[in-house]
Amino acid sequence: MSQNNLKEVAKLFSKLGVISFGGPAAHNAMMYNEVVVKKKWMNEQHFLDLVSAANLIPGPNSTELAIHIGKEKAGWKGLLVAGICFIIPAVIITGLFAWFYKHYGQLPQIQPFIYGIKPAIIAIILSAIYPLAKKSLKTLELGIIGAMTLILSLFQINEIYLMFGAGFIAVALLSIRNNKLNANFIFPLTLLQIPKMTFLASINLNLFLTFLKIGAILYGSGYVLFAFLDTELVAKGIISRQQLIDAIAVGQFTPGPVFSSVTFIGFQINDLSGAIVSTFAIFLPSFIFVALSSQFVKKMRNSKLFSAFLDAVNIASVAIIIAICYQMGKETITDWRTITIAIISLIVTFGFKKVNNVLVVFGSSIIGYLLMLL
Repeated sequence: MSQNNLKEVAKLFSKLGVISFGGPAAHNAMMYNEVVVKKKWMNEQHFLDLVSAANLIPGPNSTELAIHIGKEKAGWKGLLVAGICFIIPAVIITGLFAWFYKHYGQLPQIQPFIYGIKPAIIAIILSAIYPLAKKSLKTLELGIIGAMTLILSLFQINEIYLMFGAGFIAVALLSIRNNKLNANFIFPLTLLQIPKMTFLASINLNLFLTFLKIGAILYGSGYVLFAFLDTELVAKGIISRQQLIDAIAVGQFTPGPVFSSVTFIGFQINDLSGAIVSTFAIFLPSFIFVALSSQFVKKMRNSKLFSAFLDAVNIASVAIIIAICYQMGKETITDWRTITIAIISLIVTFGFKKVNNVLVVFGSSIIGYLLMLL
C-alpha cells in the first residue's frame, strides 16, 4: 500500500472525526458518502459487508467501520491510522469539556447550535441509506426479513439479536432450499488476554480493566453504554449519576464516537491520566476485533451460506437504521423550527448530492441558532 493511501486515510478520518455528529447511523452515512460516492474506494456491496461485519462484533460500530475501511485502503497501517484519526478529535473536544466541567461544575451553553444539527443529521442518514437499501433489497425473501426487522426494531428489540436472527433465518432458508444443513456454520470466538500493567497506578489500573471489559463485551448504542457505566461506576459510588448523565450528554453532542464519554468520566475520576487510560482501554478491543475479523469478510462473501447470512444482515442493518431515524425524528422534530430545518436538509441532501455534509451540519447549526432567537 502506498504512503499516499495512508495520507488519504488520515485526512479523511481526521475530517470525519471533527464533523461527524449524530451517532453511528450518521457516521456510517457520512463514510458512505465519502468512500463510496465521492472517492470510490469500494463499491456499495463491499461497504454494506463492512457495515455488517462491524455490527457483528462488540464495540462502537462506526469506529469499527472506520477501522475496517482504513484496513481496506491502506493495509495494517491504515487500520491503525483510520481508527486513531477518527477517535482523537472527539477525545480532544470531550477532554476540553471534561476540564471545563471539573473546574466550573457545569457544561457551557451550546444547546441552541445542537438544536439545528439533529434534524439535519436525520436527512443525511436517509440520503445515504436510500441507495444502500436499494442495493441490499435483492429478493422478496430479503424484503420480508427487512420488514420484520424494522417492525421488531421499532418495538425496541435488541439490535444484535435482530441481525444475527436475520442472518440465521436466511441461512436456514437457503439450507432448506438446498435440502441440507451445514453443521460447520459457526462463528469463531476470540478470547482476549488482559495484560498485567504494573506500571499503572492502582486507580488507573482499575479504570483500564473496567473499560477494557466494557469495550470487549458491549453491543449496541450509547444508551447500552449508559447502562454498563451505571452498573460499573455509579452503583459502586465511583461517580454520581449526574456526572454520568453529563458524560453521556457530552458524548452525544460532540462529533465522533459516543464512547468518547469515557474520556470525560476518566478525567473526572483521575484527571488527564485517568482520561487517557480510560479512552485507550475502551477502544482497544475494537482494533483487536477488526484486525481478527477483517480477513473473514471476503471469505464470507465467497461462500454461499455466509453470503446469504451477510445479505440478511445487510438488509437488517438498513431496517435498524431506518428505525433509528424514526426514533430520532420523534425526539427531535417537534416544532415548526425543526420541521423547517429537516425539510431544508432533505432537499439539500437528496437534491444536491455534491454539497458536502460539513456544510449541511454547520449550516443547520447556524439556522437552528437563528431560529431559536425568534
